Amino acid sequence: MGSMSEGVTQAVIPLAALIGIVFALIQWFLVSKVKVLSGNISENGSFNQRNRLIVNDDEEVGVDPDQLVFKCAEIQKAISVGATSFLYTQYKYLAIFTAIFATIIFLFLGSVKSFSTKSEPCTYNKGNICKPALANALFTTIAFLLGALTSVLSGFLGMKIATYANARTTLEARKGVANAFITAFRSGAVMGFLLAANGLLVLYVSINLFKLYYGDDWEGLFESITGYGLGGSSMALFGRVGGGIYTKAADVGADLVGKVEKNIPEDDPRNPAVIADNVGDNVGDIAGMGSDLFGSYAESSCAALFVASISSFGVSHDFTAMAYPLLISSMGIIVCLITTFFATDFLKINGIADIEPSLKRQLLISTILMTGGIALVSFTALPSEFTIFDFGANKLVKNWHIFFCVSIGLWAGLVIGYITEYYTSSAYSPVRDVADSCRTGAATNVIFGLALGYKSVIIPIFAISFAIYVSFSLAAMYGIAVAALGMLSTISTGLAIDAYGPISDNAGGIAEMAGMSHTIRERTDALDAAGNTTAAIGKGFAIGSAALVSLALFGAFVSRAGIEIVNVLTPKVFIGLLIGAMLPYWFSAMTMKSVGSAALKMVEEVRRQFNTIPGLMEGTAKPDYATCVKISTDASLKEMIPPGALVMVTPLVVGTFFGVESLAGVLAGSLVSGVQIAISASNTGGAWDNAKKYIEAGGSEHARTLGPKGSDAHKAAVIGDTVGDPLKDTSGPSLNILIKLMAVESLVFAPFFATHGGLLFKFRYHDEEEDENYGVLVLERVKVTEECLERGIAVCKDGALFRKIGNMIRLFFLKKSMADCIAKKKKRMKEFPLLKAKFQELNENAKARFKRMKEAVAVNLNFKCGIP
Repeated sequence: MGSMSEGVTQAVIPLAALIGIVFALIQWFLVSKVKVLSGNISENGSFNQRNRLIVNDDEEVGVDPDQLVFKCAEIQKAISVGATSFLYTQYKYLAIFTAIFATIIFLFLGSVKSFSTKSEPCTYNKGNICKPALANALFTTIAFLLGALTSVLSGFLGMKIATYANARTTLEARKGVANAFITAFRSGAVMGFLLAANGLLVLYVSINLFKLYYGDDWEGLFESITGYGLGGSSMALFGRVGGGIYTKAADVGADLVGKVEKNIPEDDPRNPAVIADNVGDNVGDIAGMGSDLFGSYAESSCAALFVASISSFGVSHDFTAMAYPLLISSMGIIVCLITTFFATDFLKINGIADIEPSLKRQLLISTILMTGGIALVSFTALPSEFTIFDFGANKLVKNWHIFFCVSIGLWAGLVIGYITEYYTSSAYSPVRDVADSCRTGAATNVIFGLALGYKSVIIPIFAISFAIYVSFSLAAMYGIAVAALGMLSTISTGLAIDAYGPISDNAGGIAEMAGMSHTIRERTDALDAAGNTTAAIGKGFAIGSAALVSLALFGAFVSRAGIEIVNVLTPKVFIGLLIGAMLPYWFSAMTMKSVGSAALKMVEEVRRQFNTIPGLMEGTAKPDYATCVKISTDASLKEMIPPGALVMVTPLVVGTFFGVESLAGVLAGSLVSGVQIAISASNTGGAWDNAKKYIEAGGSEHARTLGPKGSDAHKAAVIGDTVGDPLKDTSGPSLNILIKLMAVESLVFAPFFATHGGLLFKFRYHDEEEDENYGVLVLERVKVTEECLERGIAVCKDGALFRKIGNMIRLFFLKKSMADCIAKKKKRMKEFPLLKAKFQELNENAKARFKRMKEAVAVNLNFKCGIP
């Protein structure tokens, strides 16, 4: 055991979570000092002094400050109401889905042992007795519901924080870019720390509550906890897809008509889609992203906990070592707390040029500090030597091996982040080359952008591959799981800089709609441009961690399903690989078409209003914002269902009808293709967006030759940005959820698939015409049966129960095929109904069990193979 006691562990984890929550509340309090409160307006349209919304010494010259702030408050309220209304409606749909899927989990897992309430031998620690399968079904369902609730709460809190902070960031921009930056960053930190702390606290409390029932059955306890990750990711999928469709339908409609056709500025209040666009930033980029990263955190923790529970940690009931993933997350909260002060207090920005470097420093500082934190946790919480489950064997591992695994994941995340920044920031040549390609029109812009996205995949894939190789070599699948956890260990900082982007984007929109000066808009645009890059970095972290998490979950699934080896030369596995590799393309096609269909309706509506509302272009009439909001809402709620159903139903269908081998192929195929498509799509879209902003800002001589706004080059850049919108904010970010969700869903349902899966291969009958020598077939049957039974006697004498006998006979059926009949069957002994019934009487002696088994084997071989 490590030097850290169980009592210290039990105190440190909730304490770190509470510190994170308190720190988030302090940041909220500091942001709330910028007052944006609805006040009463006097008859002449001005505020009473007692209701004044902001008091500062640097008010904008020539503008009525009270009226200006009132406009900001009014716009903020409209955005907040629209976002809240959408999420409430979406959550009603998700509540129905959650109830249905929770029922499916309970029924499928409960049926593994026919809803038996009897304790049974453990799957891995065969000398121990574990809780009934029905209990596992119930607690997995409860964990699923807890994960779903926490994911929804994470997204909703993120949205409320963002809509609370957007107008405050706008108002602070009047004092200077530094004040606006701190307000936006602190608001992002509120979301980051609340999400990380809540996720950690709920998982910790769930484990301790489940322990009250499971006791020493840690195998069953942590197998049921995997439902927590499934619940988190299932909500994240619908949040990302639904929110992405909402925001991009509005964004595309607003840009194509407003910027390209009508040549009006972005976020111009005359544009009917402008409110829907700003609402979309909150429900897609904030709520969806929050649920997404929570899902990644939950799944990486669950994968590590599951593998540890069937290793020496679980066998020896070393809670401190078992809780290592939670301790890493606890250390991450403390490290990120310290890192935050470097942006808000120690190294404040002085101008626009300092914004992006300050955000990049957050990544570097948190990574350096976290490396030391990982060392501290690894050498105090883990024994110096221990064993890790490695596909049926036990691998000897040292605590410094785990330190390297987590650290490699952490630094691989930093590499992915910096590479993403290089390919999506206008400060570097790739984006400037894309901007320059706009000289010759939209076609060359699209070509350059696609090429950039494809090229940006190379280094991240090498980084992920290196992390996988080293982590697996040192600590098998547990090493990969904790490497993913290392990549997400600084999730509080990652979320802070990720949420900062949409908050800044909203702040710019509010400044434009409120009629603030060009100077204020320049400041918010600078914040927004840096936010686009940080958002791309956040997506890179999410995709990289998803690859590691999915592989760890894949390994856990293979072990739990009893698959000895995944042989790609087997037709069932290879077909699964092809289908799995196709799924990300199918999913992307569905989401992109959904955005396109919704955007088409939005464009038509915006055009209709410009053409039919007198005075709209002149600014004397007000557009109908509500209709555009309704178009985005209806489209997103309708269109999120088919892609979500594709992801949720695929593992169930493949596992049930084709078996665990085919499902393993599907998971591997979707992982390999999904990660690369996701990176390419996210970076392509981010580069197009920043190429457009590079031209609009005109910050360099090169940029000024391409501008100004409204030039042909700028219009080409807007088209590229529009094409990239569904790539970077809908399809790309959702793909990492696809590969994680399918893996964790397969793991949760693995007991059912192993017992009842492969239905299509069960209902096949013997064709005598295929046998060249029937007599040889009968003799082979007898030989195989006798050898199986001899192995069964040896196992029975050692006191093992039905499962060991069944697995041994299954091994013979696989290796010593009884002509075509036995070769095609590959039966597990527990699938024979007569044997299953016989071996439920486990209290009888071995001889009696063997005698009944011998009779049942003879009967079943004759019946199943059609041999008289």
